[in-house]
Amino acid sequence: MKTFFFLFSFLFSLSFQAKEIHPYHVGSVEFNYNQKSKTFEISGKFFLDDLENALKEKFGKAVHFNDEKYKAQINAYLIQYCEEYLKLKVDNKFLKINYIGFEEDSESVDIYLESEKVNPPKKVETAVSLLYNLYDDQMNIIHIIVDGKRKSQKLNYPDRYLYQNF
Repeated sequence: MKTFFFLFSFLFSLSFQAKEIHPYHVGSVEFNYNQKSKTFEISGKFFLDDLENALKEKFGKAVHFNDEKYKAQINAYLIQYCEEYLKLKVDNKFLKINYIGFEEDSESVDIYLESEKVNPPKKVETAVSLLYNLYDDQMNIIHIIVDGKRKSQKLNYPDRYLYQNF
């Protein structure tokens, strides 16, 4: 886990030293099962400029995360975008995922979602293709956490599926 955070931090720092080049496209998505609420708490982290560009490509209109006047439009786009490019299946049943919101800073965007209630899972399947609509070199690092057990895997475009048993 420390390696992932080091790599992600290193890549973020490189991105802003050579912003024009931006030679890589990486993000992460975590699916964390909360025993108390019986839901998966889902969070994604992406480079701000990559997500802006992916939304523009998908919806045909530019938005800017650090500009308050775009907040409602960004929320509307992210609801649709996440519905299409992020799926969760538990014990052979697709779960409804609800969009909660986003937070941004000058470098990255965090997206927050939550699944419908489900009993503690034995098998978790994800389909994550966020930013694949724009970048054919996108790498998404997926973390699935159930009962404190973390299973992580890197998915490179076009791979989008991850299956884990708990």
